[in-house]
Parts: sequence; C-alpha cells; structure tokens
Amino acid sequence: MPFDVTPLIQPGHTALLTNEVQSSVVHGEGDLANNARKILGNIVTLANAARTAGVPVVHAVKLFRRDGVARNRNIVLYQLRGELPDDGAPPEPDSRYQEGAQVVPELGPDERDLVMTRLHGMGAVHDSGIDPVLRTLGVSTVVLVGVSLNVGIPNSVMDLVNRGFDVVVPSDAVAGTPAEYQDQIMRYTIRNLARVVPTQTIVQAWQ
Repeated sequence: MPFDVTPLIQPGHTALLTNEVQSSVVHGEGDLANNARKILGNIVTLANAARTAGVPVVHAVKLFRRDGVARNRNIVLYQLRGELPDDGAPPEPDSRYQEGAQVVPELGPDERDLVMTRLHGMGAVHDSGIDPVLRTLGVSTVVLVGVSLNVGIPNSVMDLVNRGFDVVVPSDAVAGTPAEYQDQIMRYTIRNLARVVPTQTIVQAWQ
C-alpha cells in the first residue's frame, strides 16, 4: 500500500530546504548544471507552493572566498580540479566571494525566505546553523531539494536523519550526474533514509 506522505509534510511542522540552488551551480557548464536546470522548474513550483501554504523556505548556499581561505583542502574533488591555492605559498588575501554564490533569481529569494551560507563542509546541515534554525521554527520534517545527488544531497539527508528530522526528497527536484548514477543512489540509498515522492504530491498536500 503506498505511503501517505500528507500527514508527514503538514505546513505546521515542515520546511523546504534547497541545497546549492545557486548561480555558480545551476547556470554553470557541464552535465551537473544541465541536469540541475532540468529540475529547476519543479524547485520553483515547490517554493511557491510552500510560501503560499506558510511553509518556511530555507536556502543553503555554499560560499568560496577568492583566495580559497577556509575551503576544504582535504576534498579530493577540489584537489583534482585544481581549485585550491598552492601549498607552497600563502594565497594573496582576497576575502571577496567568488561569483555565483547567490540563490538563483528564479527562486528570488522571496523576502520571507531564509538564506543560510557556509564556507566549509559538503552538505547543507553540518555546522551551518540550519539545524537550530529549523528547530526554532518548530520543524520536524524537511523537504530537501537541489544538488547534488553525488555529494550534497546524500550528505544532507544523513545529517538531517541523524539529528532526528523526518526527510522527504522529491524525486524530480534533485539532480546529480551521470543520469544512471542519479537513479541508482535514489533507489539504493535515498529511499532507505527518506520518503521519496514526486513534486506534485507535495504540492497537492500543501494546497
């Protein structure tokens, strides 16, 4: 019998959390950006439905200083991309943020939304301040959307579950790369940790 997600995502105790739905990711180049653009419309639909229903919308945005200070130096992905300063010399001081570290204009953000930023970490929740903010809002269920299914979404799902939140992941509002891996991680990992339903199911519940 299909699980009825409606009681789990009632507006009084639910928040919508977007992970790295920011210009540097969605409007960039490559497969991940292309896949993110495909699901952006569903994220916008969810955000609009959430605001109408009184569900808080929280955006988790990753920032990078131009000089690389405070960026995870132990992440192999960054090392392989050459995105870290050389270890032989300290970086030139430049505390400005790299371009693209803002919520995509398609999402606003709306003046009612909360925008939470972080300099460090590979998920939305760990040491970002989002956990206490959600609890202050009375949230017990988090609807999680965004990118990527390779790293950020699984990391965030696990952090939320470990902190006692119920998690719902819209199947058509998260993206990763390549497509076959996206399907596999949703089937074999995310479905074991969170409820997975289409965007429209959530929208109907919030109406």
